[in-house]
Amino acid sequence: EGGSRRRSWGLLITAGVGGTLVALYAVVTPFVTPALRKVCLPFVPATSTQIQNVLKMLENRSGSLVDIGSGDGRIVIAAAKRGFRAVGYELNPWLVWYSRYRAWRDGVHQNTRFYISDLWKVSFSGYTNVVVFGVPAMMPQLEKKLEEELQCNARIIACRFPFPCWIPDHTTGEGIDTVWAYDLKHSKGCETKSLETTPETES
Repeated sequence: EGGSRRRSWGLLITAGVGGTLVALYAVVTPFVTPALRKVCLPFVPATSTQIQNVLKMLENRSGSLVDIGSGDGRIVIAAAKRGFRAVGYELNPWLVWYSRYRAWRDGVHQNTRFYISDLWKVSFSGYTNVVVFGVPAMMPQLEKKLEEELQCNARIIACRFPFPCWIPDHTTGEGIDTVWAYDLKHSKGCETKSLETTPETES
């Protein structure tokens, strides 16, 4: 009887440890996987100063907004509170579910959407305001992607790291809180294209 009890306890302990390891794997994997990708994009929460700097760059702007790599949703939620219809794309499902909960808790769930998706598989052509918390390794490729997809009236706001080729129209903040804003009409030369040129005539 004593041996049977010990076997039962052993099975319970084994099952408990196994269940705990499976649960830890399910929770930790989405946070570790980005570091194993070709371009490492780990989750680093935006500071309150960064959020305020982003909102400053959105003053007098309207239209739709997307946060590329939205993390726990704080930028999307802050923008929604300012009247934007805001969307976040994030690869980590736990962060997406938490973002949805935060949006519901803060009463802006009707003006926000969060999607589990790889940013390279999404077209951003329908957005006029884009927020990016990137890393240097991804910025050249992302710069090309956005330039091809966005319309001339779009504004791209980069946090922590600027784009390599574009010249920012506005800059605010210092250190890690620096934010760069790029108006695509300048980067794409849309203003030049829209001008009507007439040939000179001899008098």
